Amino acid sequence: MSKRDLKKYLSELNKEQLEEQIIELYEKFSPVKVYYNFVFNPKEETLLQECKLKISNEYYPLKKSGRRSKPKMRRSVAQKYIKHFILLGVDPFVIADVMLYNIEIAQTFALENVIKHELFFKSMFNSFEQAVIFLISNGILQEFKSRLKVIHQQTINQKWYNEPEFNAVLERIEY
Repeated sequence: MSKRDLKKYLSELNKEQLEEQIIELYEKFSPVKVYYNFVFNPKEETLLQECKLKISNEYYPLKKSGRRSKPKMRRSVAQKYIKHFILLGVDPFVIADVMLYNIEIAQTFALENVIKHELFFKSMFNSFEQAVIFLISNGILQEFKSRLKVIHQQTINQKWYNEPEFNAVLERIEY
């Protein structure tokens, strides 16, 4: 069904029928329920703190039965939250904060631990590049430029093999 057909169909319904359909969608589909819960009670700060906790647990897991769990370092956890926040229509500043926080916590972890997996560095670069694209497309690059520079400086300090790629991205946005 096209959007045009849907509009035509909806215009033919009376108010009660529309309300019934929306309530049915709300009860039947979890994403609809999540969306309406967010729209009517947008606790962005709570969502942000929950998200940051989950991301930090990927690198610094909570202790289980007296011993420390092994870090999983999955970029996908942050990506899932970012995608979810975009779908909900969360403020771009909050989404950008999550994008950069994901890289920053990974760099903190890398500073304290030896990481030999090349995929980790590629993944962090992909996150960095996606964050820059997001910042530009939402017109908020200037507000986050200092954090981007700190992230790049950390790639230099930690001698990341792909530091030139981070540098290239920053050079493109400087002009």
